[in-house]
Amino acid sequence: MPRSTSQDFILPTSPWLWVMNLGLLAIVIATALPLLMIEGPLFRYIYTAGAAIALIGKIAAPGYKGTIVRVIRLTRIDFWSIIAFCVAAFFIWYNPLQNRDWLAFTLAGGVLQIYASLMINFTLKREQAARQQKN
Repeated sequence: MPRSTSQDFILPTSPWLWVMNLGLLAIVIATALPLLMIEGPLFRYIYTAGAAIALIGKIAAPGYKGTIVRVIRLTRIDFWSIIAFCVAAFFIWYNPLQNRDWLAFTLAGGVLQIYASLMINFTLKREQAARQQKN
C-alpha cells in the first residue's frame, strides 16, 4: 500500500471545472431539444460547442494529485466520458439524417460520467475510513 500523503483526500478545484460543467450543461440542453420537438440545426451547434467547451475545461483543469490508484483510474474514466461526448458531436455532423449514433455515444458518456462522479467520492470516503481505522 502506498504511503499516505496530504493530497490523497483532496479533489482539485479550479475555475476550469466550472467551464467543463457549463459545457456539460450545454450538452444536456442540446440533447433535450430534439426530445422537445424543437427542429433545426440549432441543437447540433449547441451540442458541438458544449462538447468542445467540456473538453477544454477538462484538459485545462488540474488533475488528482493523490496516491489512491482507484481514484486515479476513475478520473481517467471521467476524461473518457468527455471524449465520448466529442465523438457524439462528430456523429451529429457525420450523418445528420440518422440520429442513433450520436445518441448512443451521449448515453455512454453520461453513464461513464455518472459512474465516475459517484465512485470517486465513494472511494475517497471508504479509503479515508480505512486509513483512520488503521491509525
